[in-house]
Amino acid sequence: MNARSLLMAATLLVSAAPAAFARADEDTIAAPVLRAQVTVESDIVRVGDMVENAGPAAQIAIYRSPDLGTTGTLPTAQVLTALQAHQVIGVITRDIKSVTISRLARTIEKKEIVSRVTRALEHRSGLGDAANIDVTFDHDVQDVRLDSWNNGDLQPSSVYYDRRTGRFDVTFEINNDINSARTKLRFNGIAIETLEAAILTRSVDRGEVLKASDVMIERLPKAEVGGDAATRSQAVGMQMRKPLRAGQALRAADLGKPDLVQRDEDVTLIYVSAGIYLTMRGKAMDSGTDGDTVNVLNLQSKRAVSGVVVGRRQVAITATPRVSAEAQTTSSIGSTETATSVR
Repeated sequence: MNARSLLMAATLLVSAAPAAFARADEDTIAAPVLRAQVTVESDIVRVGDMVENAGPAAQIAIYRSPDLGTTGTLPTAQVLTALQAHQVIGVITRDIKSVTISRLARTIEKKEIVSRVTRALEHRSGLGDAANIDVTFDHDVQDVRLDSWNNGDLQPSSVYYDRRTGRFDVTFEINNDINSARTKLRFNGIAIETLEAAILTRSVDRGEVLKASDVMIERLPKAEVGGDAATRSQAVGMQMRKPLRAGQALRAADLGKPDLVQRDEDVTLIYVSAGIYLTMRGKAMDSGTDGDTVNVLNLQSKRAVSGVVVGRRQVAITATPRVSAEAQTTSSIGSTETATSVR
């Protein structure tokens, strides 16, 4: 071989070397590397979840996942042993002492379940607003954990309520983003409508005016109290129409405006007429509140008069204008004349 041939061969060898090295790099398999923290959605942990660059072994299941929404920890040595059992060797651990595995979940809290159930029962078979519905479940209801792919809203698919017994049965369906069958949640128990009622903190007699300390608020079944339950704001400052014991609920019929005039107490009689305003002493013969008509004994004349309660111990008497005999005669004549002229 002459010098020219050797030179050409050398040139070809140099030009082919980079391409050969590139192909060698492409054929090199990346080393598997252990992950320190693993997050999974399914109920099993696969090699590919634990190890980066797991290659063909990535889909092999090696552990059961922790419970929904919980986290577990495995020693690195134990993980390596499990991997070696599936021919996954040479894993780079980077001095990781343990591997943490967390399972994703969707958590539906108890308070949300209660809210959804009451909203589903709202205005059914005579029930009122959801805010006034109290539910008691047949079985203790706690937070519900579902697979994370259950990302749809809770939609009531079946709602039953028996007004006579108060029993309910509600089923919800939850859509998902993996085209799987809808998840169903079913709840049953007793539902009752409640309302805020004013409750007496002490026993009271007829005629007593209620103070703020005499009344507290408590939520009670509507069936026990009735539709005319009084609220605290309606009760305070009002007068009892009958005696009640401590702990009893107040109804609107039990309350009235406080009497401004009490029977047998001294009052001021106010006499009002055209251009005249007189006051005199009297004794009330009746009890009454603002606007009531009561009888009062005029202590000066000893005569009973009627008047309207206008304030605390105040009764107004408005004089009725007297029509003179002359005016009455004139009026009668005028009427007669008018009648005659019509004829």
